[in-house]
Amino acid sequence: MPPSNEPSADEAAILALNGAHVAETSALEVTELRALLAQAFHVGTSDHGRAAFLIALDQDAIYSSPNFKWFKSRHERFVYIDRIIVAPSQRGRGLARALYEELIAAAAQARHVLIGCEVNLEPPNPASDAFHAALGFAEVGRAILPGSAKRVRYLSREIPLAGPRE
Repeated sequence: MPPSNEPSADEAAILALNGAHVAETSALEVTELRALLAQAFHVGTSDHGRAAFLIALDQDAIYSSPNFKWFKSRHERFVYIDRIIVAPSQRGRGLARALYEELIAAAAQARHVLIGCEVNLEPPNPASDAFHAALGFAEVGRAILPGSAKRVRYLSREIPLAGPRE
């Protein structure tokens, strides 16, 4: 087992992939990653985070992200996709769709009714826009993030409930 300040192999893979895509997501240190993973509603990976990963939180998470707080201030119960990244060499293989399908199934099983995320307007991320539109996400708001030039669109979609409704 690695020392507590050194990332495990899976953590290192996630951190490396995240580090290569800071413009689309945000920087992440090992302690921040561990805090996210510890309270995550769902974590999905492909090839232990080397090919792709997804981290999602629910409304019970304690998280200072202004994007998470935006959803928390508007919804009593939700799942928030904090970040999803697919390595450029792995794109076009359906990995992001598979990670989203796993998340949606887990959210339905837990009786969540809404899934939300944000996609950059500045800098633009047209591939993410198209991907989310294809999965039924719709824009529900916009924001300029404090202390940065980054502008985002907030997206959400309803989650079909698993099994009979009570």
